[in-house]
Amino acid sequence: MTIPQPVRKQSFAPYLVPLLVGGLVAVALGVYGRAHTPTGYAVGLSGFSGTLAMKAWLATGSFVLALVQIFSALAMYGKLPGVQAPSWTGTLHRWSGRVAFLLSVPVAFHCLYALGAQFDTTRVLVHSLLGTFFYGVFVAKMLSLPKRDLPGWALPVLGGLAFTALTGLWLTSSFWFFTTFGVTF
Repeated sequence: MTIPQPVRKQSFAPYLVPLLVGGLVAVALGVYGRAHTPTGYAVGLSGFSGTLAMKAWLATGSFVLALVQIFSALAMYGKLPGVQAPSWTGTLHRWSGRVAFLLSVPVAFHCLYALGAQFDTTRVLVHSLLGTFFYGVFVAKMLSLPKRDLPGWALPVLGGLAFTALTGLWLTSSFWFFTTFGVTF
């Protein structure tokens, strides 16, 4: 005769904390962007003809590195048929993500500090909402990384949401800039 073992209930709190913190980050950025008075100017990086060109190129760099993130993740998890991921794929994935994030910081800083969250046109509204969402889901993904007992779908979903938001950000900013003003530095 065997004694039934008690069913161990798994707490969802460890999974919810990254999502709640990410949500708070997104809301805080949106509130800050909407509540503060935009300055109209921010620090620019030398080598660019203007702030918009700087933002367009840095965002394009982030987007290209996000593509590296997608393909390296697919290779690491064996989701690319016939592709054996080299041993350095994990390092490529981590560093491309770090650099993509670093490239996005001056862009986000300028958007929030100099322009604020604006809702006057559809493109700018979508861009503002995607920007706050991107940083919120990014924080949730980063906080989820050390959790080893997450369901197998959690990180791909968070990464996919971050990539989707970044794609929308690129389309509503860099792509718009390049098609409106031309490809300039």
